[in-house]
Amino acid sequence: MKIFKVILNTIPRPLLIKLSYVVRPFIAFYLKGNKYTDPIDNKSFRKFLPYGYQVQRQNVLSPSTLSLERHRLLWLYLTNETDFFTSKKKVLHMAPEQCFLTRFRKLNHDYVTADIDSPIADVTADIINLPFNDNSFDVIFCNHVLEHIQDDTKAMKELFRVMKKGGMGIFQVPQDLNRNVTFEDNSITNPKERAKIFGQYDHVRVYGRDYFDKLRSIGFEVKEVNYSQKISSKLSIKYRLMEGELLPVVFKN
Repeated sequence: MKIFKVILNTIPRPLLIKLSYVVRPFIAFYLKGNKYTDPIDNKSFRKFLPYGYQVQRQNVLSPSTLSLERHRLLWLYLTNETDFFTSKKKVLHMAPEQCFLTRFRKLNHDYVTADIDSPIADVTADIINLPFNDNSFDVIFCNHVLEHIQDDTKAMKELFRVMKKGGMGIFQVPQDLNRNVTFEDNSITNPKERAKIFGQYDHVRVYGRDYFDKLRSIGFEVKEVNYSQKISSKLSIKYRLMEGELLPVVFKN
């Protein structure tokens, strides 16, 4: 479905978010079935939608929550391996994802969302200069944000600063696990060239395996969690997960 690729690459993200709220119920109704299930809302479909700015991955975007493989993996990890859903916390969610937003807001958390231009975030904030006090948050989610930020070192330092001692974060990024060293080239500014080289028109780097060590250099303890290994092949297919994806789970000691 080339139309999805065209939409992603031509409609600005804030507008795309607003439009998705309108069309999502109709698509979910049309694709109802029982072959694949979104574990976030437990709704099932005959197929999922394609997604990708350059290379389209087929059958990965949930019609009901608009979750992708990484969102569903994170949901399962939080549900099965943490007390996120059972213990009150102060939470910062950078660039909040639609699939989580309403559900997280219903929890008994002090829940703050922030972004520089998202229409669904509570606080307008630049990640390299966050308007929060030191040691403010028990949990921080910052998923698929850092690859957009020129000074990702400063962004990581800000996330470390506002996290409480003993706090936890999950900082997912698009990552090429076959690449040892992160690739970036600030001279590449043309959106088409960025899309070709970095995978998306507004990305500024491709992270390699050294991403985890960069987080460690900031001061975080980092666990490279291959949570998909704990999920049976049958469920991985049913939930449309990506095999071998690593969750960067960080802690501030």
